[in-house]
Amino acid sequence: MEIRNQATRIRLLDLRSIQMRSFHITWLAFFLCFFGWFGIAPLMAVVRHDLGLTKAEVGNTIIASVAITVLVRMLIGPLCDRIGPRRTYTGLLVLGSLPVMAIGLADSYASFLLLRLAIGAIGASFVITQYHTSVMFAPNVVGTANATTAGWGNLGGGVTQMVMPLVFAAVMTTGVEAGLGWRLAMVAPGLALLAVAALYWFGTRDCPDGDYRDLRAQGRLPTAEQTGSTLSHLATAARDGRVWALFVVYGACFGVELTINNIAAIYFFDRFSLGLETAGLIAGLFGLMNIFARSLGGFLSDHCAARSGLRGRVAFLFLALFVEGLGLILFSQMTTLVLAVGAMLVFSLFVQMSEGATYGVVPFVNRRVLGSVAGIVGAGGNAGAVAAGFLFRSEAITYQQGLLYLGLAVTACSFMALRVRFSEAAQSEEAGRLRVALRRGEPAAAEA
Repeated sequence: MEIRNQATRIRLLDLRSIQMRSFHITWLAFFLCFFGWFGIAPLMAVVRHDLGLTKAEVGNTIIASVAITVLVRMLIGPLCDRIGPRRTYTGLLVLGSLPVMAIGLADSYASFLLLRLAIGAIGASFVITQYHTSVMFAPNVVGTANATTAGWGNLGGGVTQMVMPLVFAAVMTTGVEAGLGWRLAMVAPGLALLAVAALYWFGTRDCPDGDYRDLRAQGRLPTAEQTGSTLSHLATAARDGRVWALFVVYGACFGVELTINNIAAIYFFDRFSLGLETAGLIAGLFGLMNIFARSLGGFLSDHCAARSGLRGRVAFLFLALFVEGLGLILFSQMTTLVLAVGAMLVFSLFVQMSEGATYGVVPFVNRRVLGSVAGIVGAGGNAGAVAAGFLFRSEAITYQQGLLYLGLAVTACSFMALRVRFSEAAQSEEAGRLRVALRRGEPAAAEA
């Protein structure tokens, strides 16, 4: 469907226009979703001791935290097409807050595993984030907008690594035991999710001109029946080989980020004999690169498109992913703390640039079923994390070996980006859209 009055500029200090207000609330919601999703990860050394978990069981919980997201991301994209991102996001935030707080009730491996599985559903928030900015921003800046909202949201993964050990330490000052401390600490991200759900409901709209429900009632957008069912949208997207190529590509970048978010703290804790807070701070540096790295990937994708069209976006995606793989291989070989941290930061830069570049391509694959395309590709990130998770649950493979094998796999997957091709007609059509958007200029602020 065609969305009008998309913003052609990103004005970070603008909170009056619905486009920029949605931009800020969307990345904030995704940021807090990461707090809920990975809030337990930097506390796993304590949880492991409290529940008596083996390495394989810890690995299974890592897999569980990202596995269910594969399914939910595929379903959440078409849901955005049907009921709009505002209602979809608000509902997910409210429902997602419940297992985040309930994980403190886990008293065994089985109950902890099931609750980590349930929490993983909130990872589908990424798809809504990308969908919402895709309909709010014009082709000349959509790559940058998508990358920035996702990157600043992913920043939550790094901040969580740093903040949750501090929350745990604050709880411990009240005199409670460690076994109770980690449980009470998880209440904080759950309450934050409920607060941002209210903010999302009252502060955003589905698209620049209003909510889908109202626009359909006015005849300004096709009805859900006219656009087809959820299954038909998924089927249309699934028949496009480019979608599955991007599925693999996103698994090789965002899947890697999810994996590092889950294992980084315990990796540095075990390998370099660090304290829990120090390991969490170092692990958090990986996620903190999102403050600019993913945005840089989206910006460079838009820049390459301005020079070389859609082919430029694809070429940059391949290059960023290929260098990511090499950087991960380098990181896996570091044996001293300083070099390990330096190598981690370099490879983190290209992980997140690759993510931004991926969603610099996604909005142009099939506009009619954008939600389904975004959902399937987003699910690829979690599928990649699930696959990587098996490397780190095996007793026969060390974390260092797992990182090396993962780097080799990413390097191989980078060539899948070159399978994403666009016809001359599609490139000409998108060039025309860009000219129209630029000729129209920034639309007047659409007030709520």
